[in-house]
Parts: sequence; C-alpha cells; structure tokens
Amino acid sequence: MKKKIIISAFSSLYTDQRIEKVCRTLHENGYQMELIGNDWNGAEQMERPYPFSRIHLSSTSLKTAYFEFNWKLYHQLKKKSDHNTILYANDVDALLSNYLIAKKLNIPLVFDSHEIFSEMPAIQGKMSQKIWRYLEKKVIPKLKFMITASGSYAKWFQKKYGADPVVIQNAPRRQDFTMEIPENNPKIFLYQGSINPFRGIDKAILAMHHLDGVVFKIAGDGPRKKEYQALVSREKLDHKVQFLGKLKPEDLRKITVTADVGMSIEENGGESYFYSLPNKVLDCIQSRVPLILSNLPEMQNIKNQFDVGEIIKDHQPENIAAAVQKILDNGRESYQDELEKASKVFCWENEEIKLLKVFEKASE
Repeated sequence: MKKKIIISAFSSLYTDQRIEKVCRTLHENGYQMELIGNDWNGAEQMERPYPFSRIHLSSTSLKTAYFEFNWKLYHQLKKKSDHNTILYANDVDALLSNYLIAKKLNIPLVFDSHEIFSEMPAIQGKMSQKIWRYLEKKVIPKLKFMITASGSYAKWFQKKYGADPVVIQNAPRRQDFTMEIPENNPKIFLYQGSINPFRGIDKAILAMHHLDGVVFKIAGDGPRKKEYQALVSREKLDHKVQFLGKLKPEDLRKITVTADVGMSIEENGGESYFYSLPNKVLDCIQSRVPLILSNLPEMQNIKNQFDVGEIIKDHQPENIAAAVQKILDNGRESYQDELEKASKVFCWENEEIKLLKVFEKASE
C-alpha cells in the first residue's frame, strides 16, 4: 500500500502547471493524494481526479495572508496526517507548517523550491526578506528530501545551505508537433506568464515602435498589468499590443502554438531571476516556437545546446526589436529541427522519472 501524499501550496492552484503535473504523475502512479491551496486572489472553478481544497483567507494584505495560511495549514495537516503520510511543501511560503508537522509526527517531508523565494524582486530590501531568509536558514539544512526547478538553483541552495536538491525542471508534457506552421499576418510576438516587474515586458512594448507587421500579445495577469496598459496607451501602441488576460493552461497552449516568436527576457532582478529557467522557455520549445532570450545562465545553457532562438544584446527596445526581427527574417520553419531535438530533452516525461524516485526514497 503506497503512502498518502498531502501537497500544499500558497496558491489558488488554478494556473499552477508545476503543481498540476506533480499531482497528476503521483496520482497516475498509484499514490493516494490530496492537494491543499488557498483562495487568496480568488478561487476559480477547477476539476481534478484527486481531492483538493482551498483554505479560506480573510487577510487583506499578503503579509498577513502568509501567516494566516500557515496557521490554518498547520491545523489541517495535523488533522489529515498520520504515520503513513508524506508531506510535500511547495515553496518557502508553505514550508513552516509542513516542517513542524513532519517533525511532530516523524514523517517524511519533500520540499519543492520553485524559485529562490528569499531573493525574489518583490521582497528585496524589506523586513519580509529577512524573515524568509531566516526560515530558509533554519529549515533547509535539516531537510532530507528537496527538489528545485533549475540546475543553477540547486547549486545556489547547495552553496548557501549545504542542501542537495534533485533538479526537476518545470517542463511541459511532450507534444507531438503535427500542425502546419501558420502564415500569420501580422506576425505574432508572444509573452506568456505573470505580468510582473523584471520580465522585460515594458521594454518589449517599447520595442514595438521598431517593428512593422507584428502584433505583441501578452497572455497573463499580474500586478504590473494596469501600468503596462497605461504605457501602451501613452505610447499610442494600442493597435500593436493586445492583453489576453489570464488563461487556463489548455487555452494558453492553443495560443502559444500560433506564435511566430516567444520571449523570455527576464532582467537580473536578484538571484531568483538570475538563476531561473522560466516555464515559458520550455512551453515555447514544446510548441516549437523560437524565442528571444536573456543572456542569463539557464537560458544561455539551453541556447548552447540547441539553437532555439536568439539571445538579446541587452534590454534596449531597439535591440529587443532586432532579435525579434532576426527570427522573423529567418522564419519559424528554420528553427524547427533544433526545437524538435530540444523538445525531446525538455519534457515532463523525463522529469517525472526523477520525481517518482524521490517519492520511492521518501516511502522507505
């Protein structure tokens, strides 16, 4: 009889593709499991083949929401866990309650660090950064099972805390690419993901001044959306930039596959961004869409292995436009062989093998 797994995350669960893939893999491999999230920023209708729930949060600020979530999560885990349970905490904002219950019951805990939480741009130089750093320092060195989303993250955690994480990249499931590449007019330049600072979105908007016969589609939502919409209006680029809003993963995939050029031009907004391997890079590879990329370690690493697009010279709008134009001039077709090779390497089918090994060890 396989152990029960309780997965928890400070998330509404709706658009988190990594959590969905992890849960599906464990469910399909015979683990009894339950997923716990929260209703912070809404709780969209969702169907899953395994039980899930969302903790109601009444906090009005994110700062207090973290504390409320962990307090309520602790009591839920206490009620639901026994000696036949494995706990799985997604990111540092769900770690403390999981760690305390795992210690109390002497049961295994798997910690999945999607990013370097204490080095996220939103908390740089704030009191909250000190709190998250303190928590990382106290808990991470004591963890037996840890996974993270990029090789560079793993090296960082190893150097900082002596941890030894298993790298499980957030790659999508393998897609057999059978469709004909569309002849778009205008050409489609696509950003997908959260509309946050340091993603290069504002610079890409300004790059549209230097591109003709191209429309820039922004799929996603986030704290900078209104600011960037205002920027589009101010720059009189409404005819060239479209905001598509937050999309379900399956609807987003339908959009991604139609693009001529994708983008992942994160700026160095701290070590979490510097060492990241953004989901959008791997999503575009699976959709066989060439990308413009930042010259950051994980993206440079992919570009060194497979010619999946162009590295931007810097974040000047004219240089972003030049990289987009180069891909458009070469044509999406010319990148297909390399994208096909990359798609066989960067897919969930390769990553889930490592995930299942972690749970075999945790079950011993």
